[in-house]
Amino acid sequence: MTDWDERYQQGRHITDRPHPLITSFASRLAPGRALDVASGTGRHAIWLAEHGWQVTAVDYSRIAIEILRQRCRDKGLAVESVTADLERHEFGIKPESYDLIIVCNYLQRDLFATLKSGTRIGGTVIAVIALVDNDPNIRPMNPAYLLNPGELQAEFQGWEIVHSFEGKSAADPHRRRTAEIVARRRS
Repeated sequence: MTDWDERYQQGRHITDRPHPLITSFASRLAPGRALDVASGTGRHAIWLAEHGWQVTAVDYSRIAIEILRQRCRDKGLAVESVTADLERHEFGIKPESYDLIIVCNYLQRDLFATLKSGTRIGGTVIAVIALVDNDPNIRPMNPAYLLNPGELQAEFQGWEIVHSFEGKSAADPHRRRTAEIVARRRS
């Protein structure tokens, strides 16, 4: 059993409530095809499906995906849920496949190009990712999973930036600095 499977099995996932940035901006979009990257137990996938989106959720944890599937059955929702190791490229994202791609609390730098090409013209990427944070009161994280200031916005250069923020967010259960972006693909 992986460490992530163990966390989810013990109920140690962050929350079942979707991030307010995602609900705020996704609610303004016409439903279409959405991808929830590193979905965990599906807090965003379920919210999107409840609001008319055709959702694919992908996560490394088999337990998280099982919980997501059970939650969908309980609510009568259809979410395509996939267990895959994104770092090993076990899940393919075809070009221009999604109207919305969500990435929340997950960083894999080599995935950015694929996420951007997987977004349809006029489609949106919403991302909330931890930033380097030297606050001694914050639990240390592997620096490989932390963005540098300005890095997320630089990744979406040439896109329409609808929202961008870096700093401490009351919506972040970790209370660490995060980078947020809502970016719309122009071409």
